[in-house]
Amino acid sequence: MLHPSYHDLMKTVNSEVETGEAPVVNSRYSIVLATAKRARQLINGVEPLAEAKCPKPLSVAIDELNESKIHILSEEEAAELEAKKQEQAAMEEEVLTFAEED
Repeated sequence: MLHPSYHDLMKTVNSEVETGEAPVVNSRYSIVLATAKRARQLINGVEPLAEAKCPKPLSVAIDELNESKIHILSEEEAAELEAKKQEQAAMEEEVLTFAEED
């Protein structure tokens, strides 16, 4: 048996959703995808946000999710975040271009 269980992880992830709103995670598949993506980030050198009992990247990712150190974003939130990043990058490029002209 996995500790924490999928059910516990789904409760943790959806705990910040207000009553009446759609839950962020509806299935175990979403939990698997999120933890696999985070494990790949850890393998690629991103620093872990939680101390894990086991040093394996997937175990660390599960612990981070269970401790609410990482969050699963809805598609809308992810799109908003990406738009903000692109806007910020465009502003930084504009400032750099302006500085080069001086």
